[in-house]
Formats: sequence, structure tokens, C-alpha cells
Amino acid sequence: MDQLQRDMCFYYGYNEYLMEKLLQLFTVNEAVEFFEANEIARPVTIRTNTLKTRRRDLAQALINRGVNLDPIGKWTKVGLTIFDSPVPVGATPEYMAGHYMIQAASSFLPVMALAPQENERVLDMSAAPGGKTTYCAALMKNTGLVVANDANREREKALVANIHRLGISNAVVCNYDGREFPKVMGGFDRVLLDAPCSGTGVISKDASVKTNKGPEDFSMLTNLQKELLLSAIDSVNADSPTGGYIVYSTCSVTVEEDEAVVNYALSKRPNIKLVDAKLDFGRPGFTSFRGRAFHSSLSLTRRFYPHTHNMDGFFVAKFKKLSNKVQVEENQFIVPAGSGVKLKQKKKRRN
Repeated sequence: MDQLQRDMCFYYGYNEYLMEKLLQLFTVNEAVEFFEANEIARPVTIRTNTLKTRRRDLAQALINRGVNLDPIGKWTKVGLTIFDSPVPVGATPEYMAGHYMIQAASSFLPVMALAPQENERVLDMSAAPGGKTTYCAALMKNTGLVVANDANREREKALVANIHRLGISNAVVCNYDGREFPKVMGGFDRVLLDAPCSGTGVISKDASVKTNKGPEDFSMLTNLQKELLLSAIDSVNADSPTGGYIVYSTCSVTVEEDEAVVNYALSKRPNIKLVDAKLDFGRPGFTSFRGRAFHSSLSLTRRFYPHTHNMDGFFVAKFKKLSNKVQVEENQFIVPAGSGVKLKQKKKRRN
């Protein structure tokens, strides 16, 4: 096995640490399929902006320009796959007019799982470059409020540009470390956290991931993901009449960034539970991995792989918040600041 691992490292160009981690995830045959899929670019996909057009009309307009396209699949009513185009897809009049967003098919999934409703208050905690924010706004039909936050000010330039181009009028852009929520703002109906991750699901887009990720990177990222997820949970109002949901997603396939983070959140916040993300495909998440047992409800999470679903590797988990109070000890509860609960203050007696 050691010799096989070294040979695969040499052949596919991965470092030994990441190769070992991925071989733990798959059988040898499936690992080879995964590595081969990472050598091939994923199809270019676009999302129809339903605030401005319909998919049928957009498809016809692009076909008239000589674009060869097809619907992505039955699971989405707004996605199109571009096979080839005589004009740059990011420079057509339809693109400039905001009729579509160039967006990976996998990043449709967390928004579909979140399922934001009209007139809700929604937080996209790591929003740039805006594909998921603008999808949320479109599903909400420009009603309510979408708070689009990103910790990277440079990346927010693309976020703001896409919000303007797609005609989004219910979004507010802010620049905070996600861990500062809900102190900055809380009481949301739904929160989407597409967390910063190692990128092991998007190696076909960024081959540097093969060699530049080591133990210290995974340690730093998993700690950040856990902190962000707890902040996302605390930012939701469990008493929301329509919401109270949190979606956690990553473009990573490693268990410590996916199931292990979700399992940690379940242990730290007993006032939440996993629910069905209502995604019709994808593999169930691991309920145990290499001798480590996770909560049985982890089977409700969904995994997506490039070699089986022809999209970027992705992970999606959906939580329902049951109460704004967190039990820390028997008969002792705390209410995280900013969760949307108004606490009654006792009046001081005058002597």
C-alpha cells in the first residue's frame, strides 16, 4: 500500500499527506476515478437570473448567438451547461444585462437547501463573489433582506458588481469577520455559511491544492469552520415563523471539514438538529469514519463528488434551530446575544 501511495503521488502530483487522506476516504478504484476526474475541467455552467428572464428565453437568446448548451439536469430549473461558445460567455449582451450568473453547479446546492422565503431576513456569512447571495435574492423575489458579508474586502468588489449587474435591490453588503456575528447583527430567519475550506473538491480548478495543504492548514481551517458555524447558529432566531434554518457547506471532501465540524456543532449546541436538505441526489454523509462514530442524523447531510456527479466536490448540511436558549448545565441556560430574543429586565426595587 505504501508503494502504491508513493506511485500515485508521483503520477498525479499530490503530496503524501493529502494522498493518504484521500485514500482513506475512497477505495483504491474509486480514488483513481476521483483523481482522474480532478484532471478534467468541469463543464461551464450558468444560472438564470429569474428576476430578469426565464431559462427558456435565455437559452434561446444564447442559441441564437451560436452557443451550444443544455439544461444542467432535472434537479435545477435555472441552470444551463455551456458546451462551447463562439463568444466569451462572460461578455455577451445577456451577461452584461444581468440575465445570468456564471456559477458552478455545486454552488446552487446550498441555496436550494436553504430555501429562503419571501420577506425573510437572510445572512450569507461568506458571500463573495455573490453567486449564492444573488440566487437567494432571486428566490426571495427581491423582497425582505439579504445581508451579504465577506471578511475579504478585495473579494467584495466582485460581490458588489454582481449585485448591481443582476438587479438585486434587497441586499446589504458588509465586511466583518464572520465570527463577529451575532454581536454585529442577529435574529435572522436563515443563515448560509459556505465556509472557507481546503478546496479538495475543486482541485480541477486549482491544482495547487495537491501540494500546498498540510496538517497545519487543516488544523487552522477546521478550527475556523467550527467557530464560524457556531456563530451562524447563534445568529438565527429559532422563533422565526417561517425559518430558523442554517445551512453549512464546503467545497471540500475531507471528513474533518465536513461531518466532524457538523458533529462538533451538534455537541456544542444541543438546541439544533439536522434536517433533510431536500436534495434529491448526492451520497449520504458518514455516520462513522475510521473507528470514529458521529451522530446518526449525519446521514441527512449530502456529499457530492466530481467523478460521480460531474460537478465540484461539495458537502451540504442543513440544521433547524429549536430554541434560542442553550443548556450549559442541568437547569442552567444561556441565550447568545443577538439571537433575536428580547430578554425582560427585572426592575430594581427602591428602598
